Amino acid sequence: MEFRVLGPLEVWTDQGRLPLPAVRHQRVLATLLLAPNSVVATTKLVEATWDDEPPATAVKQIQNAVSALRDRLGDTGQQIIATDGSGYRITVDEDQLDLLRFTRGIADARRLAERGALRDGVREIRAALKLWRGPILDGQGSDALTRRTTRLEEQRLAAIESCVDWQLALGQHREVLDDLIEITDEHPLRERPHAQLMLALDRAGRSGEALAVYQRLRAALAEELGIDPGPELRRLHEQILRGENHLAPETERPRDKDDRAGQLDRAAQELAAAITRQWTAEAEVRSLNRPEPVPLRWSSTEREVAAVASTVLGARPGEGPERLVLSGDLTDVVAKFRQVPARQLVVLGEPGAGKSVLAILLTLGLLADPPAGEPVPVLLPLASWDPHTEHLHAWLARKLVEEYPGLANTAAYGKDAAMRLVLGNRIIPVLDGLDETPPALHTAAIDALDRAAAGGRPLVVTCRSAEYEDAVQRTGAFLTRAAVVEIEPVEPEDALAFLTARRRLGETRWRPIADRLRRDPTGALAQALRTPLMVDLTRTAYADPARDPAELCDPERFPDRASIERHLLDSYLPAVYPAQPPPPDRPARFHGYRLDQAERWLGFLARPEQHDLAWWRLDRTEPRLAMGLCLGLPPALLFALTGWLAAGPWLAAVYGVSFGAAGFVTHTFGRRPGPLRVEARFHGTAGRFARRFAVGAIIGTALCLGWSLPAGAIALFAGVFGLAVGVHVWLDTPMDADRVASPLTVLRHDRAATLLFTASFMVSLGLFFALALLLTPDESGIEILDGRYDLELGLAGGVAGGLLGHFFVPRLGGVAYGLAGAVIGGQIIPAAAGLPQALLPGALFGLSVGLSVCLSRAWGTFAMTRLWLASRGRIPWRLLPFLDDAHRRGVLRQVGAVYQFRHARLRERLVPR
Repeated sequence: MEFRVLGPLEVWTDQGRLPLPAVRHQRVLATLLLAPNSVVATTKLVEATWDDEPPATAVKQIQNAVSALRDRLGDTGQQIIATDGSGYRITVDEDQLDLLRFTRGIADARRLAERGALRDGVREIRAALKLWRGPILDGQGSDALTRRTTRLEEQRLAAIESCVDWQLALGQHREVLDDLIEITDEHPLRERPHAQLMLALDRAGRSGEALAVYQRLRAALAEELGIDPGPELRRLHEQILRGENHLAPETERPRDKDDRAGQLDRAAQELAAAITRQWTAEAEVRSLNRPEPVPLRWSSTEREVAAVASTVLGARPGEGPERLVLSGDLTDVVAKFRQVPARQLVVLGEPGAGKSVLAILLTLGLLADPPAGEPVPVLLPLASWDPHTEHLHAWLARKLVEEYPGLANTAAYGKDAAMRLVLGNRIIPVLDGLDETPPALHTAAIDALDRAAAGGRPLVVTCRSAEYEDAVQRTGAFLTRAAVVEIEPVEPEDALAFLTARRRLGETRWRPIADRLRRDPTGALAQALRTPLMVDLTRTAYADPARDPAELCDPERFPDRASIERHLLDSYLPAVYPAQPPPPDRPARFHGYRLDQAERWLGFLARPEQHDLAWWRLDRTEPRLAMGLCLGLPPALLFALTGWLAAGPWLAAVYGVSFGAAGFVTHTFGRRPGPLRVEARFHGTAGRFARRFAVGAIIGTALCLGWSLPAGAIALFAGVFGLAVGVHVWLDTPMDADRVASPLTVLRHDRAATLLFTASFMVSLGLFFALALLLTPDESGIEILDGRYDLELGLAGGVAGGLLGHFFVPRLGGVAYGLAGAVIGGQIIPAAAGLPQALLPGALFGLSVGLSVCLSRAWGTFAMTRLWLASRGRIPWRLLPFLDDAHRRGVLRQVGAVYQFRHARLRERLVPR
């Protein structure tokens, strides 16, 4: 006879399934089977049989039920169900009860796993889990039985989780996905299977889905329990964002956690100080407070792009009005934002409506008087984010380090401070310009923003109204907890107040504008002055008292809104680049730019596909093949001259073609690293310097052994290469998070790093080449090609070239320069006749390598590209001073390390037609 409780209660005999008596009798049998071979008191059987108050005859009825069960089971001798004291005991062995077989199988599996036999453990535990046929004791749901079956269900889940752990350790990531998806659907608040599913998805190459699992769990925990995921799950989430496909590290000591919390508090405080200085300065450059910005009013949008009011406000469905009603101006936007429970806000407006201005003033307002515990607002342009390739949190952490490089200082703020700020809900992302991302990404970006903001993470997003509405209407994706407001058109009286705020006493030239706006509030002029951008352009264009704004009222010259706006955009550069000499305290070469120069240079830089004017991307303004030649040819010529001096025309051709081809391929098809945001720092670098020195010494020794140099030369080069590699540790991240990256500081930092790299490679490899020419012994290795090529030397040269090329551009550079190094390294060159004959080729070789290193870095590429473009009149010779001057004039705005045109419409108007 076999009893089954891991599913509907069943009894099987040799004749088949045995029909059971009434439900009351089944509950008695189930209670006995859940405690096999143990005495179950009659009171427990009564409790399990009746959910409500048991009848007065409950004990008698239990006795009758036991008697009926004995009859059905054929237990005339009470061998199966025995009376024992004040209760009953059912006697079964392991082969008779599926529960006992399950318990034994789990124990055997765990013993196998403890011995390291994970595959056997998985097989054993899977066999045990197959005994489950559905919900345990399905249909027998009294309260007492439910409590017991809940504990058994927990054992089943724990067994599945253990099995999954073992399978993950065996690398069976895809094999466990179906089970984990089913369990997480059944148990949406259980953290361990969610963590396992995240890890399995990440290791299966589906990191985006892994991050989505975390966000769903985080939202569910917040909604149902009001809590966040546990520390282990948060740590795993951070590791997935960083691309670390490993299990969570061991738990840190409490003292370490306290230290890390203190470091993060300091990072947040210093970040807030940096952001305050940054955007206060930008507000001053934009004259937002001279005397006041253009009045902006906003209110809840009428477009169907927002959630119902109850969802935004956190109320129950149906409570209150369907549509959220918010309104205000620049003076109360901070207070209204803090009133939104989730602190999520979408700001819409037409082009030039003042969305960026509102974002700046909101950021500064939040920083001015923050309540305790409020996150730090961080204003970032959204144009560089691709939601298909990078999670929002990963992008935010990367942008934080780029704009505030001190956050990478692990000694001051701990490891991954930027990521911890993001994941720890310590920042409010103020993301400006969703519409500036490619249109094909708008819907995906909105959906990704909503998933990243799940659980009440604060967020502010600005976007053009039409683009946002179109993206929402296409797929229905929207920010489900965000209030959506729209900036209203500028009122005629507000426009007049701004235009005449700096009017001199007795000045009357704005009177025709005032009369036209009041007489025709819906006319072409009033329509053109509906946005702060056009109002500000009007004041700038007619700042010169000699210019008469009354011309804007001419209906023949300006028949509609578009013609007025074109005129104002075209008048902007002549207004800010007047034909007058620079002030005496400013060097003329910096501020003596003529209007025709500014129009030509800015027109070249105003490319539609480039929102950011980043100096390290200047080479992207030219075709890739042309830049490949421009960057690969100069070192190739120096290498060719080196080969000529070393052994004549044949070697010159080999050197020039080999390195020219490697440089062309690398610069044309490779992706060089961005600028280094580093500073020279010596304190606390002794240990790292010693380790780097040892690595360099090993490289130098290996190269010398490959060229069979004498012991003295090996010792010399061990020191030279050790120093060349070791000095790089003196370049480290800035000390403090309260320092903001700017185009000039980033250029200075990368230039210092580039020159140090260039000098170290130039000296070490130049000296090596010179002594190799002088000291290489006559005996050769494995010669081919009639004694012109040595395979041993070629192998050594290939390794050295590959390492050097990998430094230039990972992967592609390593292959290209590895092949070039193999070609030139194996060339058999006659030994130099003396020291002078060796030093000149050595110096040229070092210079060639140094130039290659320099042009592989951001600053070197920028310097060469700038020379190329400036020689053709496309840009000024001193580009950054020109851009800084344009920023001061208001043509550009500075966002961290890059410049942007003050508005997309101005950039579009400057593109040469």
